[in-house]
Amino acid sequence: MTEADLESHRRDVTAELRADVREGLTADQKWLPPKWFYDAEGSKLFEKITALPEYYPTRSEREVLARRAAEVAGQTGAHTLVELGSGSSEKTRLLLDALTAHGTLEAFVPMDVSESALAEAAAAITADYPKLEVRGVVGDFTQHLQLLPGTAPRVVAFLGGTIGNFLPGERAEFLRSVRDVLGEGEWLLLGTDLVKDPETLERAYDDAAGVTAAFNRNVLRVINAELGADFDPDEFDHVAHWDAEHEWIEMRLRARRRIEVRIPGADLIVPFAEGEHIRTEVSAKFRPDGVEAELNAAGFALERWWTDSQERFGVSLARSVRA
Repeated sequence: MTEADLESHRRDVTAELRADVREGLTADQKWLPPKWFYDAEGSKLFEKITALPEYYPTRSEREVLARRAAEVAGQTGAHTLVELGSGSSEKTRLLLDALTAHGTLEAFVPMDVSESALAEAAAAITADYPKLEVRGVVGDFTQHLQLLPGTAPRVVAFLGGTIGNFLPGERAEFLRSVRDVLGEGEWLLLGTDLVKDPETLERAYDDAAGVTAAFNRNVLRVINAELGADFDPDEFDHVAHWDAEHEWIEMRLRARRRIEVRIPGADLIVPFAEGEHIRTEVSAKFRPDGVEAELNAAGFALERWWTDSQERFGVSLARSVRA
């Protein structure tokens, strides 16, 4: 990607953040999209979260991929691995190692909205896989999937349960958009956290060490850095709770007192009442039959379904079919 392309993406990302801030923080029930957690600092905090004793999803998904990555490689014969949401984690490397050993992999394409996080991830992979073409794409995977390069067949990896951050209608639209950029017979590898007891779920999103709380507040630091806001993150408490009706975890930030925040880059002054919330994340949990139904509705055929030994997390491999 040229410097001109990068600059264009930077402007697009800033404009998108501005639009989300204006819409979300002027709503009756304030909200912000979870994608804005992930600047370089947010990505580092999330890596810390994945190592916490309470946070089982990463370990569970890693267990599945450690046992099944070779099957993914054999089933897909992928020439290109696309990762939505860049990462240099062990999970990504399990796939890279399996596809490289299979002898088909030519390129790795990480995509992330954060240029700094993407640069770090791409540099680490390039250093460790010098024969692999690494082509990072700065962009929002809800809007810029058409930018994804790579030789077919491709396998698009969307791991970590991130699909749960979409509301149901958004999720359906996103899955269709992935199908639309894939040719018939290309692949989606999807990680989905499964419904389980509320205590386990709430602990996973409200750890004793407070790392998830720092991660949650990081969205305010991103807005400060990118839009010149004067949020004091310490004025907001981290809240996580299980919504049994919708079968999702909600993360929120709760104002400790009445405050007013200036956001020059969005031309806003935002008042907060004491105890007022910003919803920063929804993390839906899934049931196996529901995952298959959603994939089918989007134009995918489920070929493989795997879970970890405790059946906490599901990984599905689905093939795009003719629309």
